Amino acid sequence: MEAFHGAKLWLTQADRMLVYLRDDRPGLPFAAHWDLPGGGREGDESPLSCALREMAEEFGLQLDPGGLTGRPFVSHADPRMVSWLFTGPISADQIAAIRFGDEGQCWRMMPVAEYLGHPRAIPHFCRWIAAMGAG
Repeated sequence: MEAFHGAKLWLTQADRMLVYLRDDRPGLPFAAHWDLPGGGREGDESPLSCALREMAEEFGLQLDPGGLTGRPFVSHADPRMVSWLFTGPISADQIAAIRFGDEGQCWRMMPVAEYLGHPRAIPHFCRWIAAMGAG
């Protein structure tokens, strides 16, 4: 298994994407910035398993892995490793079923164009999203 740091999800419905506002704590990377669902690898899980686990923990959703495609990017946290970005659709029913966890301040469906230009978007995620075909 290729060494990887973590995995994120870029989930879209029409021109909107699922994001959440990170906590605002000293020392937290990108505190109070709009983030994508996902997080760090645990144990020997695969990139897709990491993304799906994080989605369940953060938003209470079980996603169909068959609806996701992904690719690796150089990890921002550790340039010797990669991080994965998976993309796929999120349905209105899934949005309605979100049960936001205890990480972050709030979530929303933000227009992709707004995220890409937002002063509190995480810059390397904007580059990744653009590389995946948006913007």
